[in-house]
Amino acid sequence: MAGEMVSINPFADLKRQCRDALRDAILKIYSGRTPSDIPLNIPPDFRFGQLTSSICFELSKDIKTKPLEIAEKISEGIMDELHRYNLIERVKAEGSGYINFYANFKELSALAINSARRLDDEYGYVKTNEPKIIIVEHTSVNPVHPIHIGQARNSVLGDSIARILTARGHKVSRHYYIDDVGRQSALIAYGYEKLGRPKPEGKPDHFIGMIYSITSCLVEIRRLKKEIERKEALADSEELNRLRKNLDEWISVAAELESKYPEKFNHLLKVLSEGDVDPEHEIAELNQKYEAGDREAKELIREVCKICLEGFKETLGRASIFFDSWDWESDFIWSGDVKRCIENLKRKAYVYEKDGALEFDGEKVAQELGLKEKLGLREDYEIPSLTLVRADGTTLYTTRDIAYSIWKFSIADKVINVVGMEQTLAQLQLKLALYALGHVNEASNLVHFAYNLVNLPGHRMSSRRGRYVTFDEVMDEAARRAYNEVSKRSPAMPEEEKRSVSEAVGIGAVKYALIETDPIKPVVFTWDRVINFEKNSAPYIQYSHARACSIIRKAQIEVGEDTDYSLLKERLEHELVMMIARFPEVFIDSADNLKPNAIADYTLSLADKFNGFYARYPVIKADSSALSRARLGLVDAVRIVLRNSLNLLGIEALERM
Repeated sequence: MAGEMVSINPFADLKRQCRDALRDAILKIYSGRTPSDIPLNIPPDFRFGQLTSSICFELSKDIKTKPLEIAEKISEGIMDELHRYNLIERVKAEGSGYINFYANFKELSALAINSARRLDDEYGYVKTNEPKIIIVEHTSVNPVHPIHIGQARNSVLGDSIARILTARGHKVSRHYYIDDVGRQSALIAYGYEKLGRPKPEGKPDHFIGMIYSITSCLVEIRRLKKEIERKEALADSEELNRLRKNLDEWISVAAELESKYPEKFNHLLKVLSEGDVDPEHEIAELNQKYEAGDREAKELIREVCKICLEGFKETLGRASIFFDSWDWESDFIWSGDVKRCIENLKRKAYVYEKDGALEFDGEKVAQELGLKEKLGLREDYEIPSLTLVRADGTTLYTTRDIAYSIWKFSIADKVINVVGMEQTLAQLQLKLALYALGHVNEASNLVHFAYNLVNLPGHRMSSRRGRYVTFDEVMDEAARRAYNEVSKRSPAMPEEEKRSVSEAVGIGAVKYALIETDPIKPVVFTWDRVINFEKNSAPYIQYSHARACSIIRKAQIEVGEDTDYSLLKERLEHELVMMIARFPEVFIDSADNLKPNAIADYTLSLADKFNGFYARYPVIKADSSALSRARLGLVDAVRIVLRNSLNLLGIEALERM
């Protein structure tokens, strides 16, 4: 590959030459010794080379010689054969026994830059040797209110994972699991029905969310008042105080909702105050009827869900997030799949009755099948039981998810569920149910991609109380703030283009903020950090890409594959070459270990290096036309890698800003 001046993974080529050189030297100097593993790492400082090996510390235990002496011998041996390794310039024994490799940048620069430019929009996307059919299930917000910023982290992470796996060569299908069964769906349908099934006003999901909040609030106030009456009769003062405090909070929520939506609030309040209306009973009955497949219940709940889903599609489409399949939870009940799963678990003797409910004994499964170590659980950890069916005959979300998972595996080799960390136990119980049913391979290929919350300083979110910051609102505000910045920086830009650029910058900024943090850590979402053109943000990276495009546009110089990249002698130029060469390896690690944040970190580092280079070294007005061409080739390779990495994050790589 190197001789052809194109490589799908230049850094891997350098590593391979370093490993080969080490292995051959060790065999020659210490005959008969062929180390099975040759460690190679990137040194903490560029001055100590581009790769370093600590193998001499291992060899010294066997050879009984100081690591530094071994390192010196091996380094000399490699230097004698250096003509065999075109990507290595020199090798040096350093420190207390490390072997440091210094790249031949004349060769590596040409290889990395030409490979990036030749492969273009495929550069970095190294294809797997074992392509799989993979389902990425993500978002799956209950269709009862708009997607809020906390849930948007799920959408953005799930979309990025799907993009990365697709680029890796897997056949990826994005699935949305519509949670239309349960009390929440019955509650919103109840409120919608009582209001006379009104036509949506404004954005559909916001309209449904408004009805959900009002209904939830009024039903909860009514329930609390009844509970207080009961406790007063029992003279339970401690419980009474707790209930009254709770009621006061809900009355305050009611005042908020009435001021925001007076007509709908008072209409529903009037309906719920008439005669012998018993909302709790009616909602429970509607839920039971829907599970049972009652025609009227099906028509009503599906109608409400579809209205809300139209709003979701609009929101997600704006963020360039799309799905291949919308899977209804209820379909798996009505088809009999859920019932069959329950019956099969009963036959396996992993199910028992408790207070009229049906429980799944996950602990028994883990013990009998010896799964605790495999699942990363301590032996003394006792897995709580999972309620499969309530005493009233209705099923729970995880019960239905068992049937859904079996169906997903009928069309895929691997399933990745992007689900919040708070669902870790439920995902564990789901996996145990698959093991119990004999779906061992499926359970092993079910991945829970967990993520933490999004914190907005100054906001406490509650969907039931109608207190949330929607993804729509955040995108609107991000686009507005981006517009102000773009207007300051490019006042002459035509208005239509300014709006388009601001939308891409704003949405990119929000997406990057939700991806860049390690998924297991919470995201602290602050505007001064999210919309920042100077550092650590998507606008900063997009601006770097636009800057690279601008340099290439202005230069109007043809850069051929015979360009002399040996003229790139500055340390920053070499660091950029190394980053370009390393992109395929970063991508492979991100794809195979599901680390979209690693792409975000890498892209930011590349933008930082590029901006440092741009500030110090002229490109178009370099000292010679040959150097100018070499630097233009470097800038073009940076542009390609920034664009390709932003694409993996679902962020638009803008050419003008």
